[in-house]
Amino acid sequence: MSKKSRKENGLSCNVKNSRKEFKNTYYGIFKTGIRWIDDVIPEGLPLKSTTVITGPGGSGKPLIGEIFVTAWLKKGGSVIFMSLQYPGSEFVAESIKSVTGLNINDYKEKIIFLQLDTGISEYQEVNKSLILANLVKPEVWEKVLNLASAKLPDEEPGILIFCSALNLLLFSPTYGDVIFEKIKSTIETNTTKTYIFSVSTSAKAEEISQLEEIADNLILSRSEKLPFQLFMKVLKIRGVSYTSAEVQVPISPKILEHIKEMADHSRSKVLPAILKT
Repeated sequence: MSKKSRKENGLSCNVKNSRKEFKNTYYGIFKTGIRWIDDVIPEGLPLKSTTVITGPGGSGKPLIGEIFVTAWLKKGGSVIFMSLQYPGSEFVAESIKSVTGLNINDYKEKIIFLQLDTGISEYQEVNKSLILANLVKPEVWEKVLNLASAKLPDEEPGILIFCSALNLLLFSPTYGDVIFEKIKSTIETNTTKTYIFSVSTSAKAEEISQLEEIADNLILSRSEKLPFQLFMKVLKIRGVSYTSAEVQVPISPKILEHIKEMADHSRSKVLPAILKT
């Protein structure tokens, strides 16, 4: 939906916003227990909301998401990973271990990886924690998210769906436009899960600006070099107070450089496959 049509459809938007405000009150708030995050979002992150972490390429957006993921798992929740920049789940595990020290193998019953595979028509269940899926197809996106959600325990704080490098799907010549509409629909109509998406403003800027606008929560990430440093700023959180001051994310330059090199190398393998779809 364009910006113009959203404004013209004011009644529909008001109804949706009212429903989200009710949802926020009913489902509650998630506090990470991580001091520097809780200082910025003292009331916590609304449950069953959608968060977009945005910023230029190479600014560490997925790493901020992984910090929320770590806190979620430690609090007893389940996580569905859709880390599009990595060709395998082992890269996700290494990144999280490097950034937060968490060994996600200790949470095998609480996690499922949705791994992009453009070489299959729909999806393939490899084992109880790994599903290969052609995620550029909107119908497959929906099927595997429902399948993974049904397989995981839905215990407080619930199920978190973490999708990083979301821009990559939009490069599909055949499915880019329709998967973008599916992602928008997911954000606009969600009332059952907590989503965190990381997106780059360095590509598909117009599409990303639309996602930023309709998301419940918006976080900006940026980085500085020499030394490599990562910063985070909250731009909006639905229904709760927050601090708009920029804060430094406490990850060492050495770890940041290692993760960036790993992601850049992996992305160089993933994007060519998507461009063929």
